Amino acid sequence: MRLSYLQKGEGKDLVMLHGYLSSKESFYPQINYFSKFYRVTALDFPGFGGADEIPYAYSVSDYADWTGEALCALGIGNPRVIAHSFGGRVAVKCLSRGGAFERAVLCGCAGIVPKRTFRYKARVKAYRVIKKFAPRYAERRFGSAEYRSLSPLMRESYKKIVNEDLREDAKKISRPVLFINGEKDGETPPSSAEIYAACVRGSRTLVLKGCGHFAHLDDPLAFNLAAEEFLL
Repeated sequence: MRLSYLQKGEGKDLVMLHGYLSSKESFYPQINYFSKFYRVTALDFPGFGGADEIPYAYSVSDYADWTGEALCALGIGNPRVIAHSFGGRVAVKCLSRGGAFERAVLCGCAGIVPKRTFRYKARVKAYRVIKKFAPRYAERRFGSAEYRSLSPLMRESYKKIVNEDLREDAKKISRPVLFINGEKDGETPPSSAEIYAACVRGSRTLVLKGCGHFAHLDDPLAFNLAAEEFLL
């Protein structure tokens, strides 16, 4: 599979893993800042940015496998990592397997599946019934904007990804992790980071005031300084 990546700077390796429906360019402020101290490599996950399409419906584990293979192909071993949202899912899965990364800064890290409410369960049941008779209407009526924008193959991958809870994986992590969340993050709220922190022994959390889900872009200076201090 052809690799799509940006690489800048010299020194120890720092890898950046982007969020869902995003790309390596989403780390532009971080690439410019950290390339002064590290050799920064920002990857495009398969299916996003300039990368090739996925050959089948990837799970989080498949993306973690691909990440390990990509780093090996680029000659990168035991790097530090900064990841956002979905990239955080992949980083957690990689970290749970052993020494994939030396240290990790995970921003708005996804992977904590909330408890399903009665309303949610009823909506899922209604979707499944309507889908049998009017599949196109069901997709328009019940699918999120993010989900509707995907190809049929990516939709199957998306369902695998968002329905996997990574708490048990997080409990296997033995490397230092800093979880950074935006105070106003509605997608992966600070409470998700607290759950992760309770699973990962010795991890730390940081909430950036006034920031949303893209805290690394909402306040890049505060994010970069916190990440720099932790990654030393």
